[in-house]
Amino acid sequence: MKKHKIILLVTIIILTISIGAFYIINRLFYNMSNLPEGEYITESTSPKGTYTVKTYLCNGGATVSYAVRGELIVNSQSSKPKNIYWDYKIGRAEISWEDDDTAIINGHKIDLPKGKYDWRKKK
Repeated sequence: MKKHKIILLVTIIILTISIGAFYIINRLFYNMSNLPEGEYITESTSPKGTYTVKTYLCNGGATVSYAVRGELIVNSQSSKPKNIYWDYKIGRAEISWEDDDTAIINGHKIDLPKGKYDWRKKK
């Protein structure tokens, strides 16, 4: 009986460490709030003026390709911009609007304000 308790305790400890490691790795490396700033490329405002999307070119250095970051600004609020677009191996940004709540950045359709495109999390 004591052996079963030890096995259960070790299993719980390993599971807790695994979940914690997954959370930390996800938070540090795959969270869109940790993206580099980059150099301003362009911006576009939605047809009714509700949103503005700004894009930035991020240079990863000699060993990494260019990437484009897009941020959403809600024009009626004073909240800080939110990253909604992150694409790798691309050096341009073309923004168009399907309607006031749908931006298309480099062919990727994003439903605003909740939607995002992150090349690392393709479906």
